Amino acid sequence: MCNGFWITRRIPRRKGLTWPHRNHIFIFTLRREAPLPQRPASSAKRQALQQQGTLNPHPEKVSDSLFQHSDFFDPQDLVQVKYEMLRRVKVDKHSVSHSATAFGMSRPTFYQAQMDFQQGGLAGLVPQKRGPRGAHKLTPEVLDFIHQQRAAEPSLGGVTLAERIQEHFGVMIHPRSIERGVLRQQKKRI
Repeated sequence: MCNGFWITRRIPRRKGLTWPHRNHIFIFTLRREAPLPQRPASSAKRQALQQQGTLNPHPEKVSDSLFQHSDFFDPQDLVQVKYEMLRRVKVDKHSVSHSATAFGMSRPTFYQAQMDFQQGGLAGLVPQKRGPRGAHKLTPEVLDFIHQQRAAEPSLGGVTLAERIQEHFGVMIHPRSIERGVLRQQKKRI
């Protein structure tokens, strides 16, 4: 909402200017309407979203009217927020920066979501876990090497094995990662 008023004042007499010349000053005060109170999502739904990794970390930043006035649209559902942001740009022809701001996202996040949606559809909008998936350095060849070394010398520790793996494969593996990999292999055999 914008309230505006203007002030008219006379300019003092100077060369070339007479009193009827006026300078108009517009003063606008912007008043943001108070945000609507967020409706509390059920704790069961919130817990389910958190377990699935789709809980929006900043639902308070979603200022789009759909999410403020509707029971269907939930600002805590990250997949729904991203989908509506993409739809708003593609179907309603809103600008990327305006839509990203209205949905509490950044422009780079919009473009990442757009690429994820194009490649994977709606499932592409579900956040993926970051980082490596499992012991990616402990390949089957490395595990066989560890098994052979332990068979020859059962007292070998993780530090010595890490050094030998570094020499043989050129891969640095933390000694604790080696110990966890050996334990996993032993559990599989049992």
